[in-house]
Amino acid sequence: MRKARINNLVDQLETNNLDAIIISSPQNRTYLSGFSGSSGYLLISRDKRLLATDFRYFEHVEKEVSEFTLFKIHGKIEEWFGEFVGLIKPEKLGFESEHISIADHNSLNNSLKKFNLKTRLVATKGVVETLRMVKDKKELDFIKRAVAISQDAIDSVCESIGQGISEIELAWEMEKHMREHGSQALAFDVICASGPNSALPHARPSGRLIRLGEPVILDFGARVCGYTSDITRTICLGRPDSRFEKLYNILVDARNAAQESIVAGMKGCQADQSARRVIEKAGYGRYFGHGLGHGVGLEVHEGPSLSPLSSDYLKDGMVFTIEPGIYLPGWGGLRIEDDYLMVNGRLEVLSNKINQ
Repeated sequence: MRKARINNLVDQLETNNLDAIIISSPQNRTYLSGFSGSSGYLLISRDKRLLATDFRYFEHVEKEVSEFTLFKIHGKIEEWFGEFVGLIKPEKLGFESEHISIADHNSLNNSLKKFNLKTRLVATKGVVETLRMVKDKKELDFIKRAVAISQDAIDSVCESIGQGISEIELAWEMEKHMREHGSQALAFDVICASGPNSALPHARPSGRLIRLGEPVILDFGARVCGYTSDITRTICLGRPDSRFEKLYNILVDARNAAQESIVAGMKGCQADQSARRVIEKAGYGRYFGHGLGHGVGLEVHEGPSLSPLSSDYLKDGMVFTIEPGIYLPGWGGLRIEDDYLMVNGRLEVLSNKINQ
């Protein structure tokens, strides 16, 4: 499968008029090579595949990587980068502009000059990320396992939640359950926000005690073999009031409208509108301030984007969230989020979608 990924990238070199590309993003590095170390670079041309890393990971490369030739790093990047690129001597070398700082860019250029190379660095954006949007079978297996761990955590923990628990204690119970049932380091820190705190979409758990009758947003995700899940549930201890029930039903209607209307070939902005128009019609459009969803994979937020400004086209094999929300300052907020796979032009829910 990695051979196919590399071949797809080589095709992109032709499209972007590049002789080679340097890969510095950790997720892109793993996607193309399987290398799990925290430090390293890939150098890929039409006929060569090189991996540069330091002594900490030499054995990792031997165990994890088969398609790449190891280049052993010693010292600062200016001392070895030119030698590394000199093994290929490309005229136009693409670099990942979103993952290279200005200081690093200057160091790369200085090293090229030091080794008397005429290579020109060319900024690229999203070359590998675009390839990552469509998942293969192995990737889908990992994501589905991460989803299952997350779903089991919310199902199990919610059965034992009692009055008097704090946000941070509930977040820990979620994290503990996911780690004990097979998750690597979590996809992201668990969000647990109750009452007025739930009006903040990315609130951090606090020592606030959760009270009866108020909204509690739980946003969480597991990680399996590097691949993530992302699920949100809004719960209520005790009996919810009429406002909670009204807003919750609006979100369920918005989620259902999106699930029924989103199809392959649709743009991300069109997908966003399928749910947003339901919330706007109910009079709460200005309280839904984020996009409808995002891709899930090696990163918990990746392409495609489902937002008002997204021009990404949705395709079979993509995994993304649908997460409508309404947030009322001073009162609280609600959000429902599930993970979906586009298959045969339609959506298939991966998490246990709530029906009510």
